[in-house]
Order: sequence, then C-alpha cells, then structure tokens
Amino acid sequence: MPFREGPLGDLKVPLTWTAAVALIVAAVIAVAFLLADRRETLQEQAYGVTRQTVDVVAKPVSGAIAAPGRWTGLGLDFVRSYFFTASENRRLKSELAEMRQWRDRALDLQDQNERFKSLLGLRTDPPIPMASARVVADSRGPFANTRLADAGSERGIEVGNPVLNERGLVGRVVGVSRGASRVLLLTDIASRTPVMIDRTNARAILTGDGGPNPKLEYLRGVDPIQQGDRVVTSGDGGVVPRGLPVGAAVKGLDGRWRVVLFADQSSIDYIRILLFKDFAQLADEKQLEAKTLPPVTTEDPQTSILSAPTPPAPKPAATTTPPSAATATPPAGAQPKPATPKPAAPKPAQPKPATAATPVPTGSPR
Repeated sequence: MPFREGPLGDLKVPLTWTAAVALIVAAVIAVAFLLADRRETLQEQAYGVTRQTVDVVAKPVSGAIAAPGRWTGLGLDFVRSYFFTASENRRLKSELAEMRQWRDRALDLQDQNERFKSLLGLRTDPPIPMASARVVADSRGPFANTRLADAGSERGIEVGNPVLNERGLVGRVVGVSRGASRVLLLTDIASRTPVMIDRTNARAILTGDGGPNPKLEYLRGVDPIQQGDRVVTSGDGGVVPRGLPVGAAVKGLDGRWRVVLFADQSSIDYIRILLFKDFAQLADEKQLEAKTLPPVTTEDPQTSILSAPTPPAPKPAATTTPPSAATATPPAGAQPKPATPKPAAPKPAQPKPATAATPVPTGSPR
C-alpha cells in the first residue's frame, strides 16, 4: 500500500488509519454534543458554557454559509413576485374592463327602469288604456318631423291616438301598420292641437312650424296668458283627452306666444300611446245599458195632467122643443158671427156711343 508523500510522510501513517481516526473523533464529538444537549443533566454550568461556546462559534459561520442561500431565495422571491404581479395586473385589467361593461349595462338598465316607472306612473282621468312602444327610427326632414314606433295595429293602435312620454304630450299617430306606427310630433308643420292655459282656461290652437317651440294661435279672452303659464290639452273636438301636460308659455322674439314643450322632441325613446278614439269610449256602456229610459212621448207633462179622466157629466132633461128648433138656434155664446161680404170693386164708367138727332113728326099721317 503506498504511503502519502509530504511533510508528514515521516509519520508513516496509512490513509486508512487517518480515516479511522477522523471517524472516531467525529463520533466522540457527536456523542459529546448529544450529552451536552440533555436537559436532565445535573451539570447545568457545563451545559450552559458548552451551548454558549457552540452558539458563539456557529453563529457567524452559519450566517456566512446561509447568506448566499438567503440572497438566492430573496432573488427568486423577487422574480416570482414580479411575474405574479404582472399576471395579476393583467387579470385585474381584464376584470376591470368586464366590470366597466357591466357598469354601463347596469346604468342603462337603471335608466330604462326609471323611464318605465315614469311611464307606468302616467294616469288619465278617467282612465284610458295605453300601449307602450319604443321609437326605432327618426324620419326628421325639412318638411316632416315624425317618429316610427315598434307597435302597431296588433296592439289596438289606431290613427289619431295621442302619444306621450314620461314628461308630457309628444304628438299623435298618423299611420298604423302591423308592427309599426308613425307618430306626428307637435313641432311638425302639419300638427294642430287644441290646448288651453291651465291658469285661465283660455283656449288656443298649438301650431307646429318646424321649430323646437310651436306657437299659440287664436288666443281668446282678456289677458289670457302670462309668461310661464302651464299649457295643457283642452279636449275640444274630441281629438285628445283633457288635461294632458304640453309645456310652458313663453314670448318669442317675434312677439308671438310660443310653448316650450315638456317632452324634449330630440330625445324621445320610450312612449305610451293612448288608445283613445273619442269621448264616447269614456262612458260606462254596462251602466248605460242597465238603466231603462222612460218611453218618449210628445205630450206636454202639464197637458197630460190636465187631460186626466173626469167623471161623466149628467145628461140634460128632455124638453118639448122640437129638434129642428133646438138645432136651428145655437146658444148665444156659440152663435157664429155672420160673414160680412167684401165690397165689390167699382166698375169703370163706360162712355155711351154718340147717336144722330132725328126729327120728331108732329102728326101721324092718316
């Protein structure tokens, strides 16, 4: 077996012996540590000194040995947190974009809900059935100002039905088909609506001229209107029910009275169509049919009272006057007045014809 060469080669110690000695020393040290770590040892002072010595020696060595690992762990944690933060940032951005869409949808539904509540809050007196619709097209032009709604004849809508939104009167239906109806706005030049001033009950005609504020025409009465007066439908002519809100009165720059409409004509979306034909539909048909009307008579009530049956008069006693005399001389009160003949017109005088004079003989011949 070869021996190690070096400064210690003179000791002539084989390599196996060196390994055996190192193993024995390590085992002894390990046993010493185990015995020193026993808590039930009676040599508390020796235990404290041993532990303190080991801690003092092992602390800087352990710190130096553990520093690279600790730094490596911190670096790995930083890289891991960076990639996690980037991934989390992308995820949160995606969720934020989705939440924004849901927020917009929620705001839209909230707005629709508020409009539906306002539309459902519309009431007429007396109650009139209504049909809800949505404006789907705007056919505004230089000569026409109408809207197209997505409800038609299948909902009972007819030409002439008034149209409202949550703020007030919008116009009336001028065309109906299945699934659609055309609404003529109050601002159209062909629109004519009977209205009245709510404060004075003064009547007028609301006339559209293509502008945003239609004008009031044919106002009657002394001081019938003032700035800011509320304008409502009058119901005259049976075109629309009475009392529907229209707008507020203002005086234009041209000196004519106009109406600022409650229903903004540029932002009409959801509408309610009154299924109103005329005032005859407001009557209670069942109540009218239940009441029996008295028979129609041409007699005057006073005459019928005076012509009540009276007891028969007693017959007059028989007289010796012949029937001819009795019938020939009626009573004085019942004698007819003799008719007075009209005087005849005088005849014109006729001239006599002229005759020649003839001599009269004095004696007759024998």
